Amino acid sequence: MASPITIRLGRRARARIALDGLQASDVAIVPAAAGGPKGLILNGLDLWLFGSFLKGAPRPRKLVGASIGAWRMAAAAFADPVAGHNRLAHLYAHQRYPAKVTAAYISQNIRSLLDELLDGRGAEVIAHPHHHVNILTVRGTGALGRSNGLRWREMTGFLMAAAGNAVARSRLAASMERVVFHHAQDNVQWLRQPFDAFAAHFVNLAADNLRDAMQASGAIPLVLEAVSGIAGAPPGPHWDGGLIDYHLHLPYQRDPDLVLYPHFSDYIVPGWLDKSMPWRRANDAAMDNLILVSPSADFIASLPNGKLPDRKDFTAYGQHHDTRIGHWLHAIGESERMAEAFARWCDKPDLNATLSF
Repeated sequence: MASPITIRLGRRARARIALDGLQASDVAIVPAAAGGPKGLILNGLDLWLFGSFLKGAPRPRKLVGASIGAWRMAAAAFADPVAGHNRLAHLYAHQRYPAKVTAAYISQNIRSLLDELLDGRGAEVIAHPHHHVNILTVRGTGALGRSNGLRWREMTGFLMAAAGNAVARSRLAASMERVVFHHAQDNVQWLRQPFDAFAAHFVNLAADNLRDAMQASGAIPLVLEAVSGIAGAPPGPHWDGGLIDYHLHLPYQRDPDLVLYPHFSDYIVPGWLDKSMPWRRANDAAMDNLILVSPSADFIASLPNGKLPDRKDFTAYGQHHDTRIGHWLHAIGESERMAEAFARWCDKPDLNATLSF
């Protein structure tokens, strides 16, 4: 039977695993991509990683995410991460929207979802003794920073950003800045030294900004409203962190230990606007210590409609909410097979069954 997962290893990760196997204590960073409903397919891996594998080897770990990835990493930092991840999967899958919907309506719905996810337990995320959560947002600048909630201005700013990015990813820096909301006990030194064209701001996660940072991290322009006035953050509208860091192409090689990356794709795209540009897929030194675990093509083909859950499903299924929810819940249940396969591989790594960057 074909494996439900694909494992891709960086050079340093491969050498270390060949020598010592894969030890949970070696894992220093866990990234979590933006991607909306696609992140649901990682629920099984999240439950196993944070409920068993990594839990058995506590150490300071950087959990860094954007959009649904930020929500997943927040769930991982609850005192009971299994309950947190199950709650997130249930809340996300059961979203329902009317046929005609506004950005304000969706934004309020997401705010309510995050309130239910946090369940009054935000202090657990902020002060987790080992899991240092990092939430990525984008601060709009230029035209994208002057939208003031007006849709035509948002569209103008976003189109200008997209046009610049089409020429060169570095041009996107004229419209956006990276903002990192981080655990107060972790100064995220590995991200402070510049590694790309984007200006960066660093803000301590606290009780008065956690939910706003999580909401902003998933605020897709023209779909949701930007979040402004976030406590401790630079002023202006904050948007979806995936605009700059869609698959989190970050300088992982700066850490001496390993990066374990459960991902819905077997490659890394730097920014959301780079999705249609295969020549921009990451394959550089940042992959050196990376372990990328993703659903295999055979596994995806076995899912409803032969694909991962996707944001377009909200439109494709229309008002047939129960059908969509049923298909998404089926995919979430199937994700347990990915976790079982990866657990077996971790117990006895077969390097011949992996790919390289």
